[in-house]
Amino acid sequence: MAIWVLFHLFLCLVLGQTNANLEGNALFQLRIEVDDPENVLQSWDPTLVDPCTWFHVTCDAQNRVTRLDLGNAKLSGKLVPDLGKLEHLQYLELYMNSFVGPIPAELGKLKNLVSLDLYQNNLTGSIPPSLANLSKLRILRLNNNRLTGRIPRELSKLGKLKKLDVSNNDLCGTIPTTGSFSKFTENSFKNNSRLEGPELMGFVRYDVGGCN
Repeated sequence: MAIWVLFHLFLCLVLGQTNANLEGNALFQLRIEVDDPENVLQSWDPTLVDPCTWFHVTCDAQNRVTRLDLGNAKLSGKLVPDLGKLEHLQYLELYMNSFVGPIPAELGKLKNLVSLDLYQNNLTGSIPPSLANLSKLRILRLNNNRLTGRIPRELSKLGKLKKLDVSNNDLCGTIPTTGSFSKFTENSFKNNSRLEGPELMGFVRYDVGGCN
């Protein structure tokens, strides 16, 4: 019996280290890709066993990354798809930086995510429909970027979503009004000059509006 207990403990340790290394590699990929003039990411050393000692990274008791806090850190560059490998992440806080390029569709793999804050950057492209896979998401703030395209209707299926802000972008089409979107006011969508207003079932189709 003692041998099996020791084996189980050893297996948990190995798996925990493997998971931590995978997450560390994913985060280090972000460090490689971004410009960091204030050396905010200086502590992100890939030779360490896990990233849990890195500044701005929070882990749980199993050394799994659960929070990334890099708001207002003067970072610039593109967000990397590798962020989608942080499968235990609950909070992704990258607001008030100068990130450019698209929102990676891979963020839709973060099944434990509760809060996604990407507001006040220079992100472009469309809102990935894959974000509809984030069934635990409560906060989604993408405002004050340069996002274009339609608001994915799939996002209305996010039943736990309490806060939505996509204002101050260049979104187009109509605003979904079903599901969780039924409780959001016009403030969540303001200053998108090409948005045609709420989708009226049977009157205004989702696929109309100035998206050309």
